[in-house]
Amino acid sequence: MDAIAKSATRDKVILAIAAPVLAIVAAIVISSLVFLASGENPFRAYGIMADYGHYSDSQVWIINKAVPYYLSALAVAIGFRMNLFNIGVDGQYRLAAFAAAAVGGAIALPGAIQIILLIVIAMLVGAIWSGIAGLLKTTRGVSEVITTIMLNAIAASIIGYFLQDGRLAIKDGNLLHTKFLPESSHFFSFPTHPKPVYGFVVIAILAGALYWFGINRTRFGFDLRAVGASEPAAEASGVSVKRMVISSMLLSGAAAGLVGMPTLLGESFQYGTDFPAGIGFTGIAIALLGRNHPIGMAFGALLWAFLDRTGSRLEFEGYAQEIVGVIQGVIVLCVVIAYEIVRRYGLNLQQRKVGEELAVLSRTTNSDKSDKPEVSA
Repeated sequence: MDAIAKSATRDKVILAIAAPVLAIVAAIVISSLVFLASGENPFRAYGIMADYGHYSDSQVWIINKAVPYYLSALAVAIGFRMNLFNIGVDGQYRLAAFAAAAVGGAIALPGAIQIILLIVIAMLVGAIWSGIAGLLKTTRGVSEVITTIMLNAIAASIIGYFLQDGRLAIKDGNLLHTKFLPESSHFFSFPTHPKPVYGFVVIAILAGALYWFGINRTRFGFDLRAVGASEPAAEASGVSVKRMVISSMLLSGAAAGLVGMPTLLGESFQYGTDFPAGIGFTGIAIALLGRNHPIGMAFGALLWAFLDRTGSRLEFEGYAQEIVGVIQGVIVLCVVIAYEIVRRYGLNLQQRKVGEELAVLSRTTNSDKSDKPEVSA
């Protein structure tokens, strides 16, 4: 039995290493073919990206960009763990950031209180907006994919209505934005050179640790994973599927509410027509890239930010602007396909070993029976 357990552990480790290695090799090969098809030298492109990415200003930019990416991936991953596709993170974080900016520009409280209040407001707005989709799914059976897409459009319309001069916005040249947050609302940053790193990276790390602990070390996380694995089985064991759907959508929306906070509290200090959009959709790709694991998503967010940063340099060097987008898509596809191939291979390997062990056990049993002396009547 010890030999069987050791063999199973060894196979598990090998498969765990094989999946990312296969994904990396496939992504490099396919990306190189994309460069060659466009008439460019892939090795020169990789050299430019590596050289530009190691500059200190690029490293700071990558970390700051990766923070909202990571928070967005966490919000998506909460839904993914129980087979819910929250495609509305984009609308949730934008509406949450807008609400926090509007409130923050209208009041001035002592620093810590003001910051905590704005973060809580953003999380509440995000949770309420995603909770609508959860409620519709549990009461009317409406797919969360449809409702969250529609809620994205409604959120954009609400923001567009209130973000007008004379309502909740002021006109600043060609831009419209909310009132600037008072200085007490500015989140701390790390004094790195040449630009500071968002202090919100600490909140992102804490959110990732909370996500891991909640999913893997609590009864709620067990129930969530059980529902994701099989709703009928979970319900038969006493888990309320409807309650879990609403709870996970609320948590996903609350995490989405944090996505815009690094930019709002650490850089722009207002919500305007130039506020970053589309991060929610990027979070879906990063959640897939990181396999819904907090550390995997952290590496995925850093990789995505690295490609964003170095892609601008490639464009400056004469490469097509769309190449980086193609590479990002290729990486996600390679990761998803590689892990699925390795998973299926692992299942087949496990089935073969079980069959071999049963065959050995059957032969041993038959041998023992034949060795017993026959008892005469």
